[in-house]
Amino acid sequence: MNVESLAERLGRRTTRRGREHYYPDASDADWNDWRWQFRHRVTTLEELARFLPIPAAEWAARSQVLSDFRMGITPYYLSLIDADDPNDPLLRQVVPLAEENLYRAVGDEDPLGEEKFSPVPGITHRYPDRVLMVLSNNCAIYCRYCTRKRTMYDGASADVEIDRMVDYIARTPSVRDVVVSGGDPLNFATAKLDSILSKLRAIPHLEIIRIGTRVPVALPQRIDDELCEMLARHHPLWINVHYNHPNELTPDAARACDKLSRAGVPLNNQAVLLKGVNDDVATIKALCHGLMKMRVRPYYLYQCDPVRGAEHFRTPIAKGIEIIEGLRGHTSGLAIPTYVIDAPGGGGKIPVQPDYLLHYDREKGRALLRNYQGKLYEYLEPRAANASPNDVLVPAAPPAASGPVALAGSNKKRVEAASAGAPSSNGNGHAAGATGNGTPAGNGQASGNGSSASNGRNGAAPVVGKSKWVHRGSTRAERAARTKKRDK
Repeated sequence: MNVESLAERLGRRTTRRGREHYYPDASDADWNDWRWQFRHRVTTLEELARFLPIPAAEWAARSQVLSDFRMGITPYYLSLIDADDPNDPLLRQVVPLAEENLYRAVGDEDPLGEEKFSPVPGITHRYPDRVLMVLSNNCAIYCRYCTRKRTMYDGASADVEIDRMVDYIARTPSVRDVVVSGGDPLNFATAKLDSILSKLRAIPHLEIIRIGTRVPVALPQRIDDELCEMLARHHPLWINVHYNHPNELTPDAARACDKLSRAGVPLNNQAVLLKGVNDDVATIKALCHGLMKMRVRPYYLYQCDPVRGAEHFRTPIAKGIEIIEGLRGHTSGLAIPTYVIDAPGGGGKIPVQPDYLLHYDREKGRALLRNYQGKLYEYLEPRAANASPNDVLVPAAPPAASGPVALAGSNKKRVEAASAGAPSSNGNGHAAGATGNGTPAGNGQASGNGSSASNGRNGAAPVVGKSKWVHRGSTRAERAARTKKRDK
């Protein structure tokens, strides 16, 4: 894959333009050295003011923010920020703002209850068969909405603590999957990370290792050949990356993901829905399409956690549902992430989707569905094994609008608009509509002759629209001929 042409197809800014503006004296050797990038992170307001304007009236508030939560911005990521736009979507993710100080007392220190589910320091064991392993609290950049703000002043876990985490996993045979996270595990030296992964791979019942990282976003220079060769020795290994905005999909980002993919590492993206950053359909669609071009699967779209100081990033749940509905049917299913809320207090990830299943009667095996256009369809489940061929699976009449189906908000508007026209059937079910004379179709299919379409097995007219095409060799006469020949 030609990553340069890929970057051109993404249609996004390149780092070269920003680099010349922010770091005109940086050599190619320095700029492409991830250690140089890490050492030259912007960590104070004084340093930041050299590159970005900071209103004097907000200096004190932003200083107060940095007393609560650290800042770190790599030269590479800084080069992607538009200095003339105070609402730049990348700036909002990493630069401390006065809003953060305004909401510094709103929210929870540990909104997901990770410490409540921690049998040993560094391990969160919330789900039956998988655990979270936090190795480090050090990141290349510090996201202002981070759910682990409470720990980000700590350093990397000591070797003895890491060994205790590994020991817990080794003596817990139910654990088959571990998420190695932080902070960012890819900030470790390659040899150090190799040692940790080797200890995990030595556990017989551990099947899958996943790494959560934002390095390909914030420090893509770190994804070098040495790292990729090491990771390839520990398969099956997966990596979850964290791109939030199309402006993060640069040639360097594409090159980093390409290296990981060529090392056999599947890549999934976990985005966070952030007000003022990506809270609209167009932005998320562009992000997902760009990720797909980079061979990164859009995996999750997280509702922003109610962590302390991040209230200005949070959107209503309705916004996330609106975005998913704006994607469904308008792009491929593979490009649509699962919108989830990580339940406060440790309830785990809960998927939240638009209402497509409007009514379901399990006993009668009947469902009323809404598609992405707002059209209604009836789906009939298979007959029971002991059902008579003449049994009618469902009642003839569809559920009345005033019945158990309750529609609200955008769903109601979309369905009402679509109900004005006759719905069409699809390959799986039948259109839930009325016949030409207002009589409901008995078998769930709309009748085109103005009369009720009943089931052919009940002795009435044949099923409307039944195909006349038959498989070659499957006519009644041909079957009788084969039987007669076989009997001889």
